[in-house]
Amino acid sequence: MFRIAICDDEILFAEELREQLSGYMMEKGLVFEIDIYGSGEALIELGIEVIKYTAVFLDINMEKIDGIRAAEKIREVSREVLIVFVTAYVNYSLEGYRLDVVRYLLKGNANFTSMVKECVDALVDKLNYSVAKRQFDFTEGTKEISLERLLYIESNLHKLEFHIMEDDLKIYTMYETLNALENKLPANDFIRIHQSYLVNIKYIRNVERYKVILTNGIELVIPRARYTYVKEYFISYQGEV
Repeated sequence: MFRIAICDDEILFAEELREQLSGYMMEKGLVFEIDIYGSGEALIELGIEVIKYTAVFLDINMEKIDGIRAAEKIREVSREVLIVFVTAYVNYSLEGYRLDVVRYLLKGNANFTSMVKECVDALVDKLNYSVAKRQFDFTEGTKEISLERLLYIESNLHKLEFHIMEDDLKIYTMYETLNALENKLPANDFIRIHQSYLVNIKYIRNVERYKVILTNGIELVIPRARYTYVKEYFISYQGEV
């Protein structure tokens, strides 16, 4: 499923863009869904759920939260979501490079239809790039998952629960120890905050009062003995991103 979000406060243009994308994607035989958001605020209110989208088309010039700021919020939780800037101007190349933007679509351009088709082709090509994925033998069946979509793993009664953001938050289970699994995951991306919790550091919004608060509001307890370590690690990570 190729899921696309269009974020533009010009609703008529957003509908036109949806028609252009839909027409070409049907022509290419792609399976897709396209949602429209009328403001940057509406999009970023999704929080971590924005990673359910394959690609986001962002109007740069919106009121309050513009496309640049919305892209920054997306990049706080994901480098995997593909971003396309939609603009009437061509003076945002530095922001595009910094935010790893795939393409720019120029409003009012005489070749807009061709630009949309070329953009879709670029997105499809981009999806062939390798992302950090691992295959796990869950009790629900063997599944390959993107580590970027893995929020945290909980050890519960000799069983591990993988909390993974797909179209919505899903939980998969396996019989394994957290100690053994911890050694198989990137050390800089996951932090052991508790004997029972291994957490993706990028999804920690804050560390306070002996708990971590994830970007989707979930709170996980930190034992007193680990609190200083987790707090300092989180502060160090914030300084790097």
